[in-house]
Amino acid sequence: MQIQDKIINTVPVFEVSETLKDVITFFEETTFSHVGVTENGTYVGLLSENDLACFEPEKKVDDFRFEMEDFFVTKETAWLDVLEMFSRNEANVLPVLDEDRLIIGYYDLEDIVDVFIDTPFFREPGAILVVSIGIKDYSFSEIAQIVEGNNARLLGAFITDSQNDIVEITLKVGTQSLNEVAQTFRRYNYTIVFGNSDDQFLEDLKQRSDYLEKYLNV
Repeated sequence: MQIQDKIINTVPVFEVSETLKDVITFFEETTFSHVGVTENGTYVGLLSENDLACFEPEKKVDDFRFEMEDFFVTKETAWLDVLEMFSRNEANVLPVLDEDRLIIGYYDLEDIVDVFIDTPFFREPGAILVVSIGIKDYSFSEIAQIVEGNNARLLGAFITDSQNDIVEITLKVGTQSLNEVAQTFRRYNYTIVFGNSDDQFLEDLKQRSDYLEKYLNV
């Protein structure tokens, strides 16, 4: 998927020799999280909107050199890696550098998310299923086998969380009935975190819980 046409040139770049006055104005008038800084045209880092309260208008940008953040992408960076860079740095704008470390523009998070939303994962009809399992036990080939073994299509899958040796995987399944798929995942020791269709297992569990509650209250 090509995203180079999403590079924008409407976000400024500041030189270390400039004062912070214009940087302050930029952050006050926009919602961008960062802005690029160069020295003689070469990229040196990013100023963060989070540091705005510390900026003094008469000081030079260079006075904050050691507080600058250092992350960027290139035109060759894949769009999923661009999304990861946004997430990892809690940014909504990313500088795009060429081979000489010159800023050729920026990616805006909103534009890249729009590209993601336009993929079949979101556009094609289907249901969302979120499963979790031990990080050493999951296999994408097994996940595909479970889905397709229930005569459903796997439209996409990616890891959406990983902590305490447990991974959480979000699936887009080309079916509106997830019950058989969910039951099979349980037989393979996956935990169902979320499913956006009726789940007979949960319904049965609720009915048994209601029955037990009535029995105890007799």
